[in-house]
Amino acid sequence: MAACMKFTQRVWKSFLDAKAGHDAQCFPHLQILRAKPGIVETALEIQSSNLNRVGTVHGGLLLSLTDTLGSLAVASRGHFMTGLSTDVTTSFVRPAGTAGDTLYAKATLTSLGRQVAYTRIDFTNAKGELVAYGTHTKYVGKSASDPKNVTFSDDGEQIIEKASKE
Repeated sequence: MAACMKFTQRVWKSFLDAKAGHDAQCFPHLQILRAKPGIVETALEIQSSNLNRVGTVHGGLLLSLTDTLGSLAVASRGHFMTGLSTDVTTSFVRPAGTAGDTLYAKATLTSLGRQVAYTRIDFTNAKGELVAYGTHTKYVGKSASDPKNVTFSDDGEQIIEKASKE
């Protein structure tokens, strides 16, 4: 398994290890299907707890996933600590499914600077139809120097540098 995928899964596990935390409570079954530098693809089987009162995916789930998956997109570039959210938006295109359906997402890091990162998340159903999309802006200034950060080869296959312990 590529280094980028392993690292991104390790970051996701750190989210879940906070057992009482939001991610562990809302979508503990989120699967990372692929990760390469700047892109993370996931799947989530929709549970009854993910639904609104009319039986379709609750918009809050999609907004929350926009936040979390934006963070994982930052992680896919070697950031163990993924910064602080400054802005999160989600636009809803069509119902995202019901219990038992699978929701797919592709999180893309569109820009990573010294202080700020920008991401876009596209959500699709099993037919490949866009159901929602979101953007997530993160302040990464302090997290960029975390000692657990790494640098990947361009293809994400190898770690070429571990952060120095400052």
